[in-house]
Amino acid sequence: VPIPVPPTLTPLLALSRRYRGLTLVLTFLCYTSYHLSRKPISIVKSQLHPNCSALGPNPHNDSNSSTWCSWAPFDGDNYKELFGALDNAFLVAYAIGMFISGIFGERLPLRYYLSGGMVLSGLFTALFGLGYFWDIHVLWYFIVVQVCNGLVQTTGWPSVVACIGNWFGKGKRGLIMGIWNSHTSVGNILGSLIAGVWVSSAWGLSFIVPSIIITTMGIICFFFLVEYPEDVGCSPPLHHVRVTSSEKDPEAVTSNEGPLSVSSQSSVDCSNSPEEPTEEPEAISFLGALRIPGVVEFSLCLLFAKLVSYTFLYWLPLYIVNVGEFLGMVRRERAWQGEHLLTPPLSLAAHFGAKEAGDLSTLFDVGGILGGIFAGLISDYTGGRATTCCVMLVVAAPMLFLYNHIGQNGIGTSIAMLIVCGALVNGPYALITTAVSADLGTHESLKGNAKALSTVTAIIDGTGSIGAALGPLLAGLISPTGWNNVFYMLIAADVLACLLLARVVVKEVRGWCGCIARKRGYVRT
Repeated sequence: VPIPVPPTLTPLLALSRRYRGLTLVLTFLCYTSYHLSRKPISIVKSQLHPNCSALGPNPHNDSNSSTWCSWAPFDGDNYKELFGALDNAFLVAYAIGMFISGIFGERLPLRYYLSGGMVLSGLFTALFGLGYFWDIHVLWYFIVVQVCNGLVQTTGWPSVVACIGNWFGKGKRGLIMGIWNSHTSVGNILGSLIAGVWVSSAWGLSFIVPSIIITTMGIICFFFLVEYPEDVGCSPPLHHVRVTSSEKDPEAVTSNEGPLSVSSQSSVDCSNSPEEPTEEPEAISFLGALRIPGVVEFSLCLLFAKLVSYTFLYWLPLYIVNVGEFLGMVRRERAWQGEHLLTPPLSLAAHFGAKEAGDLSTLFDVGGILGGIFAGLISDYTGGRATTCCVMLVVAAPMLFLYNHIGQNGIGTSIAMLIVCGALVNGPYALITTAVSADLGTHESLKGNAKALSTVTAIIDGTGSIGAALGPLLAGLISPTGWNNVFYMLIAADVLACLLLARVVVKEVRGWCGCIARKRGYVRT
């Protein structure tokens, strides 16, 4: 039975809700702009090395007819390896920087740290696009810019998750953060659409416009972000239900949510009365964060889950273009031989250019939005974060196989398969990087020390970023042998991600069985 709120506290609760709403919206827009600025490189790839023979005769007599329109140094036969090097430069720097970023995030004002990182991200994103207008054709320039951008982009994720964790308790955290985490997919979609506007005319603008957007959001963040409830006279949220010492499980990693357990509330009350000063808790160490139960398992799982997600993020548009060109060649050969096509989708898939492929790839992110919300809702209801992730990963493996084999059999099939694959691949990724990270960063073993949230988030996402770096790199190395092999690699990574959560899943299932037994009176209390 809910406890009635005294009339004198009603305005204070309304004020608290407004601050929480502001924090949700502002951090959502901030991280949307982060992903918006990362996406253009995947759209521009197909324009840096297009099929020049389809554009007509070569106007330059001294250049190769098949690469005369390509942008050096990506005009050689090794262009896929160079694209992989670009992706890897960003992602390796991001992975390394993420482990350091969380430590800084716990010790520096989040508002300064986040807004400064966004402005610098805008600078380096713009420098990549300026390579077009400055007519730069040396690989090292683009590599250096990608490395610098990867480092400064690590300021984003630990900061926004820490802000959300500071304002919201565990009640319905999975659903709230599942909806909130759609900023990743929304940013990818907007980044694809914005980059697609200029990709064929002046691809430099595909980077410069997103850089202006993220810089603007960084300035807005600096003036309006509220880091802690205490900064505006509000009390922090309740992260855990207090239990007696006989009920405590120091290794418990399952949520206190759902129909099988007690739900904790996440109210934040505001008060104008001054609070007594309390001793500032010390920031947790890196090894201390690793000792939190569940951090290692979810970090390793995210490594492989993010490997799959980022391979799609960086290579899906090029895959769609390449497969379309291959099917178009098959169609022309059959027509030349006088054969009738029994599958009209071949003709549909053969005409995807850089812009069309970029637009179609956004459907994978649409699925990611739905998958993140679904994963958060189910994990809240069942109280099983790991089990929810594991089930979605198990189903994702055969769906990736089907997409590679039948995903191009018609525009309708391609749309449906992209949405389904996006939901199953990005659902676990979204859940681990948001609700799970916040759960572990406010784990009961920390005894209320909120200084661990940014470090735990950085460890989990930093480990995942290693997979994000490996995925596009492996795709660049494997894709010359055939796209089938790339998908086999992605399926194997999906299976490994599932297996790494086995211990946590078993623990969750045992917790459910014990709870059901107690409810039925089979266990003495």
